[in-house]
Amino acid sequence: MQETILILDFGSQYTQLIARRVRELNVYCEIHPFNEFPKITGDIKGVILSGSPFSVLDKNAPHPVLKDIRKKIPLLGVCYGAQFLAKDDGGKVAPSSIREYGRANLSYIKEDNELMQGMTQGCQVWMSHGDTILKVPESFELITSTSDVEVAGYKILDEQTWGIQFHPEVYHTTEGKQLLQNFVVNICQCSQSWTPESFIETTVQFLKGKLGNDKVVLGLSGGVDSSVSAVLLDKAIGKNLHCIFVDNGLLRKHEFESVLDSYKHMGLNVIGVDARQRFYKSLAGISEPEAKRKAIGNTFIEVFDEEAHRITDVKWLAQGTIYPDVIESKSVKGPSATIKSHHNVGGLPDFMKLKIVEPLNSLFKDEVRRIGLKLEMDKSLIGRHPFPGPGLGIRILGDVTEEKVKVLQDADYIYIEGLKKHGLYDKVWQAGAILLPIHSVGVMGDERTYENVVALRAVVSTDGMTADWSQLPYDFLAKISNEIINQVRGVNRVVYDISSKPPATIEWE
Repeated sequence: MQETILILDFGSQYTQLIARRVRELNVYCEIHPFNEFPKITGDIKGVILSGSPFSVLDKNAPHPVLKDIRKKIPLLGVCYGAQFLAKDDGGKVAPSSIREYGRANLSYIKEDNELMQGMTQGCQVWMSHGDTILKVPESFELITSTSDVEVAGYKILDEQTWGIQFHPEVYHTTEGKQLLQNFVVNICQCSQSWTPESFIETTVQFLKGKLGNDKVVLGLSGGVDSSVSAVLLDKAIGKNLHCIFVDNGLLRKHEFESVLDSYKHMGLNVIGVDARQRFYKSLAGISEPEAKRKAIGNTFIEVFDEEAHRITDVKWLAQGTIYPDVIESKSVKGPSATIKSHHNVGGLPDFMKLKIVEPLNSLFKDEVRRIGLKLEMDKSLIGRHPFPGPGLGIRILGDVTEEKVKVLQDADYIYIEGLKKHGLYDKVWQAGAILLPIHSVGVMGDERTYENVVALRAVVSTDGMTADWSQLPYDFLAKISNEIINQVRGVNRVVYDISSKPPATIEWE
């Protein structure tokens, strides 16, 4: 039985951060929409209600049904969650006279309250709300305040239910980890046994039981997710795992040959498939990003279906889906919206008779890397930047042609190799070049040119859910720009993307 903290999502931009902070305590947790959470069983040790872009005063505000949770297991409401609990029990919530957003300090702490153990008076917290709890019911006990917010935290008497107005999950709440540890470890009594070692052991045993003697095909991409999935599956079923590495014509320069060779040296049962022209044909004339993703995903599945039929009695298709893929692809009814579809979670057509197995679909990217290191995989592979499943197809804005791919591959190769050469590759989370659908005027020699623009992108992040643009040295950017313009025919301008996520995404499409 896996001890679990359940996080109910009301659409907050910080929900994934709550999950990451809980997992940093070696406690497993899951995020579910506020109106679609699983049945409360003995393995669920506690529940956290997230914040929300909604106001509890809105007519259509999210309204969870908590009758199976309250007074039965510990419950913590964060921001919107705290306001909802207070209002639902008869307290008064009203719009703030000023928007309470940013740093604040706890001026009062009830030190003997379990949630506030070890918290320091005056410690910094992060506020982000437009409403304020003006009055709590008599059954609520005040446990913390700031100079501007009297009800910064409370406990409901005679039940293990707490509410806090600030966000303990964000970096700016300096003792947020202590508060979450108080709730998850001390109050919910989780054993902190969810470690990379335990994940590997339980996952391999699960895969053995789930797959038995069935054959599995897995699409390798050269990235850390599919590679770690392959090693876990190899440990579970050995040669019954058949890996297929498809050259979709949208990989980085020289990637197909080098990655295929590395997989063979890992002892994996792998074949390479050259399907470049097939993908180019499927993308012909398509410019809309979602349509491109779907075309690439559908062609990928078709190739897999054909290759799987070359192997007798294949029952399963394995995928390197990770948790952010699942989160970003699922629209929560009400507050959330689908950001983009992911090739790993788009579903399979009826003609493909394979069942799906996803060994990593509960993990964030940094957790996948820790698993890979525990599996003693090559560090250069584990440290490889994330690369989108649709590849360069979504880094070429507009329609995709073989000629455009060649231009982008050459520019991207100069950029990525430059990062490695100058010791910058491991200092950024993800980097790549983007071919823009515009031309700009330039001068080369004595001639006027009207050619392509390439944008360079590099971000720092921990899991890809949020990201800041990487402040690469100006001298480096100047050198790379010069090399691209001089060496890549058809490019006469290079720009650098300084947008963070949110509001931008890491990829341009």
